[in-house]
Amino acid sequence: RIDTVAEAWQMPQGGIDHGEEPRVAALRELGEEIGTSKAEILAESREWLTYDLPEHLVPKLWGGKYRGQIQKWFAMRFTGCDADINIATRHPEFSDWKWVSPAEVPELIVPFKRDLYLRIVDEFKGLFYSG
Repeated sequence: RIDTVAEAWQMPQGGIDHGEEPRVAALRELGEEIGTSKAEILAESREWLTYDLPEHLVPKLWGGKYRGQIQKWFAMRFTGCDADINIATRHPEFSDWKWVSPAEVPELIVPFKRDLYLRIVDEFKGLFYSG
């Protein structure tokens, strides 16, 4: 992420506009954050998942208005090619991107989101290629 000095990664994510379906929002946010929405949705998380910010971050993020997030997650298959990914978007959020195995993802995320990422990887593990 551009807005942190820590070595921390995150999956593209974002808000749902009023009246917008979560699936539509997921693809829109993908386009806004990585410059392409070339993906197909394979699965949706069974539940809405939450995380809380550490107390020291609450006043620093989102103007102190929120203490965490509630999220709906989607497993997607990327249908484009690496050249389609362009993080130099209109409002850039990321300084770099890379492909990693699903098992690596929770280890790369900021610690306060790690449990949420572990739950997502576990829920979607049946979709991952293991051969």
